Amino acid sequence: MAALSWMGFHRPDGSVGVRNELLVLSLAGLTGPCARRVAAALPLSKCVTMPYGGGLMGADKSAHLRALIGFGTNPNVAGVLLIGSDVPKVAAVASAIAATGKPVASVCLDDCKHDVLTLTDKAIRAGAALQREISRLRRQVAPLSALCFGMECGRSDPSSGMVSNPLIGRITDALVAGGAQVIFGETMEWLGAEHLLARRAATPEVAQALVQAVSRREALAMSQGEDLLGNNPGPTNIAAGLSTIEEKSLGAIAKSGTATIQGVLALAERPAGPGLYAMDASAYAPESLSGFVAAGAQMLLFSTGVGNSYVSQLSPTVKISANPQACRMLHQQLDFDASAVFEGRQPIEAAADALLALVLEIASGTLTWGEVLGEGDEVVSRMGEAL
Repeated sequence: MAALSWMGFHRPDGSVGVRNELLVLSLAGLTGPCARRVAAALPLSKCVTMPYGGGLMGADKSAHLRALIGFGTNPNVAGVLLIGSDVPKVAAVASAIAATGKPVASVCLDDCKHDVLTLTDKAIRAGAALQREISRLRRQVAPLSALCFGMECGRSDPSSGMVSNPLIGRITDALVAGGAQVIFGETMEWLGAEHLLARRAATPEVAQALVQAVSRREALAMSQGEDLLGNNPGPTNIAAGLSTIEEKSLGAIAKSGTATIQGVLALAERPAGPGLYAMDASAYAPESLSGFVAAGAQMLLFSTGVGNSYVSQLSPTVKISANPQACRMLHQQLDFDASAVFEGRQPIEAAADALLALVLEIASGTLTWGEVLGEGDEVVSRMGEAL
């Protein structure tokens, strides 16, 4: 496994990107429209905007700042253009990102006498300079241990639990064995199977954190009068053949493979070292994927049963299905067809070898269908009220 390698963009902080993006990042809803105009004028850039930003408190404020800094410091991002309306906040985020050694430029509405046209002009010029600078970077050989992956499933059906998620679990084990970082999340999709995860915890404290993460969200749902059956599994899952949250959970946790779980992360929290980690976060794919990306994941593996087109904007998202009908219909949305395993025409070991080869090919520059079709976005959770 140690011999496996790929070609990536080496960053000053020692991390390695699978992409070389200019990120146009709006720190608040006030400057979101400007950021989108700037990104449109810089077509090779990626734009992430926060629909909120002021008056956040507690967990929301912490997650918001972790996500902003996490997007900017993700290894796939080569340079960052920050656009905001709060001078101290812009300066703080810029300083945290610049500490990694990557180039950062920032423009603030307050410094433009509140003239958004001036802000747009300054931002386009600053972004163009960054884009030119990062275009000089070239791919070099990188080890498997330089990778961080997020593992996701969405719109699952029985083929997900039987084939696609166990297939991802084999990739998880291979990555962990090679010294990489792997994160799985979707806390409510551990419900009914959390005791199995706890058995694999590195310490009693990690085991307790896994169980408590599920019980806390279950209690929250009950306190709000939410019926988990009908919400998770959702109507699409139920129509596809999944009956209970426990059945769905047993399939979902298969993505985590068999490795020891080193810790439980908050949304957008970076792993402390190599190995397998759980992220306590929403099971909703846009929020879950963005949590992985802000935690440093350069790539994502995303299994689906009947089909799910959503992908991350900043990290290539490899879509996998074993549903024969979905694979026939969605062949330009699914990156890996595992239906041969489901139909008994291919051993899962052979499919895992082929998937790992595809993963390294995409890490080295091959585009996913989601990248080609522009399906990506980033969404950050918001839990409470703001001032």
